[in-house]
Amino acid sequence: MTVRLPLRPLALASLILNAQLVVTGGAVRLTGSGLGCPTWPKCTDGSYTTTSAMGVHGAIEFGNRLLGVLIGLVALATFIAALLEKPRRRAQARLSFVLGLGVVAQGVVGGITVLTGLNPWIVGAHFVISMAMTAGAYVLWKRTTEPDAARVPVVPAPLLTLARVLAVVSAAVILAGVVVTGSGPHAGDAETPRNGFDPTNISQAHADLVFLLIGLSVALWFALRAADAPATAARAAGVLVLVELGQGLIGFVQYFTHLPVLLVGAHMFGAVLVWLATLAVVRSLSASPAPAPAAPAAEPVRATSAA
Repeated sequence: MTVRLPLRPLALASLILNAQLVVTGGAVRLTGSGLGCPTWPKCTDGSYTTTSAMGVHGAIEFGNRLLGVLIGLVALATFIAALLEKPRRRAQARLSFVLGLGVVAQGVVGGITVLTGLNPWIVGAHFVISMAMTAGAYVLWKRTTEPDAARVPVVPAPLLTLARVLAVVSAAVILAGVVVTGSGPHAGDAETPRNGFDPTNISQAHADLVFLLIGLSVALWFALRAADAPATAARAAGVLVLVELGQGLIGFVQYFTHLPVLLVGAHMFGAVLVWLATLAVVRSLSASPAPAPAAPAAEPVRATSAA
């Protein structure tokens, strides 16, 4: 008897775990535990696991590595589940395979991060890969209940263009936030160099992009309501605006309170929520095509008797 793994729950688990990796990765950096395990792939020269002598920093960094291993196992199970689907859906199998490649990339970049003494650009790449994997897991999770046919727009073309511009700006906000982080005080280790940007100037550029993103999101929300778009699309845009406002509030408070670690951690999690809300808006503007109506059954031919 063939045992089939549940693809949809596995895709959801992958989504949650990849989002959680952003949070635990932030905890590693915010607690100064970036070199809690000073080598790679081992935690120490003589052990793959943390030791009592390494203290809490070693435990935090090793815990983050364990989460990466768990993500890899879930990605493998997700790929197997996609292969076992009957009939097999190639798009889902390919996407789950790409998620597995993302785990490998995370491991390689994670190792380089440690071996380069937490180079801020490599640390930023680590974060960006996590956000890309979160997006991939989200799309896979949504597609498990949809047909393979290409989605069709449910709003006019100008609104689709506006949403795509919004998505690009959302990604730019995240990338700018990575640069801001690389210029700030929470480096993951006291001796880690920063990226050389002036924190005030790069934070202002980040804030300008945030204002642009919020403006585009509000404009899209009003436009969807004016165009009598599906309620799900307007609702998704409204949720995005609320998430952005909450994230912006946290960002301003953390800046003017000199970056307390709890608020910085909340801001990192907020970045994940903004990204997922952006993806939800983009997907809400298209839908799977309705199945073609079944052809009417042919009338049975009745024999007639000769007069």
